[in-house]
Amino acid sequence: MARSGRIALAQVNTTVGDFAGNAARVRAAAEVARDAGAALAVFPELTVCGYPPRDLLDLPDFLERARQALEELARPAAWSKGIALVVGFPEAPAGAPPPGVYNAAALISEGRVAAVGRKSLLPTYDVFDETRYFLPAGASTTAAAPEGLGVPLGLSVCEDIWNDQRFWDRPRYARDPIADLVRAGAGLVVNVSASPYAMGKAPLRERMLSASARDHGAPIAYVNQVGGNDALLFDGGSMLLARDGAVLARAPLFEEVVLVCDLDGGAPLALGLDGRPLPPPPAPPADPQADEVLRALVMGVRDYVRKCGFRQAVVGLSGGIDSALTACVAAEALGAENVLGVAMPSRYSSGHSREDAAELARNLGVGFREIGIEPMHAAFLAALAADGAPPLCDLADQNVQARIRGQILMAISNDTGALVLTTGNKSEIAVGYCTLYGDMAGGLAAIGDVPKTLVYRVARAANARAGRTLVPERTFTKPPSAELKPGQLDQDSLPPYDVLDDILQAYVEERRPLEAIVARGHDEATVRRVLRMVVQSEYKRRQAAPVLKVSEKAFGEGRRFPIAQGYRY
Repeated sequence: MARSGRIALAQVNTTVGDFAGNAARVRAAAEVARDAGAALAVFPELTVCGYPPRDLLDLPDFLERARQALEELARPAAWSKGIALVVGFPEAPAGAPPPGVYNAAALISEGRVAAVGRKSLLPTYDVFDETRYFLPAGASTTAAAPEGLGVPLGLSVCEDIWNDQRFWDRPRYARDPIADLVRAGAGLVVNVSASPYAMGKAPLRERMLSASARDHGAPIAYVNQVGGNDALLFDGGSMLLARDGAVLARAPLFEEVVLVCDLDGGAPLALGLDGRPLPPPPAPPADPQADEVLRALVMGVRDYVRKCGFRQAVVGLSGGIDSALTACVAAEALGAENVLGVAMPSRYSSGHSREDAAELARNLGVGFREIGIEPMHAAFLAALAADGAPPLCDLADQNVQARIRGQILMAISNDTGALVLTTGNKSEIAVGYCTLYGDMAGGLAAIGDVPKTLVYRVARAANARAGRTLVPERTFTKPPSAELKPGQLDQDSLPPYDVLDDILQAYVEERRPLEAIVARGHDEATVRRVLRMVVQSEYKRRQAAPVLKVSEKAFGEGRRFPIAQGYRY
């Protein structure tokens, strides 16, 4: 029986377009919530179809299947008896003007859709392009109190609550849907959300929600999606806040959970979809940010591989830090038995690199193969010279080696059905220190939004998380090198990584002008060179594998620069 004032924040991991699977998660979470005494279970944005559906929303049959799925969830059934639900869905009412769809939240109660709240504020920035797909709501919706809850609900969707000038450089919208809901009598503001992860965003989100509850004098039930969909990672972090802004309950990050909590502030209960209590959180890590990024990447790789229909991954192991971290993430995400590491040494590969690659594979327990590229490299060069052409220049020869390695990995992928994870970091991708169809060949750039300086920290976090050495110590301490020619070091071609990463942080993420970057203490010639490299490498990034987004500005759909352009530094 429902306890008065008890609700459940159902932080579930939906898959775009998997109507049956998403509905099964709703049913499982609702039963867990009801059995724990909740009168209401709140689910994330677009629960029914998954977020973000993008151009699937242009397909009439997709919208019809979404309608049918919602209708089925609303039908009286044993699993939903005694509990009300708030679920996100795409609403396509007949006669609506183009684009004809609302991003909506439905209150399901007593076997019917009792109310529908539509999203008012449609984000169009970074990875968001919602005005392409949705109509804005003309008014906010307050729903009558579900049985057992005792307070009327104000239904809002994600961006509706992200309109506080104190937390943004500029106000984005003229109206405040949350204020409208409270004025209309909402006793509990419900916000169904799909807010992507970025480093540092969780505490900002909490401060903003706390301020909103306090300013409007109303408790807020905020439910965020968890899981990865394509390049976007959703961290969860759902929470219930009192009218004074105090956090009454907070869901963990990166975990699927049904968080049962009371409006009067009783101790919350975190349950899995199987109804079992979640284990207590581990002790705080030594480097919280690096550990958080590690967990985000693990979740992202696991979901990308699973949701794309793969089970296994293959990673090229060079003995360096980037491939080591990628392999660590893959092993934790998929299980060591589902990961193959492949070392592909050449005459330029050092003995310690071969040793470190093999040791990493042993430490992780992943499969391991060593395939030398010398015979293929020699055959390639001989074929190119067969008609009397002059030898390749140094750079072309280096890229041939990288492309041979890419071919080997893709051949293994085709043969085994394993997904190739590329190993390039954000620093390299930014300045084009990577080879098209070589080390860029693969299905997912797992660490492509992680700067080189952070890669080292996240790899340390992987060792700490395991409680033992996964990445060999020598991998941390040796100078990074592509090992494509004798004595080669990254620093022969690039500024020191601490300098490079600060310049990239200022330019790519903070969008600072050249003069402001120089004012941070950098040499102007170095800054100009780095910025030119970023601009000139746009064509490479356009052909890169999807990059898991962990920063405020990742390479991919949230950063749209032209390839053919004349803007230079």
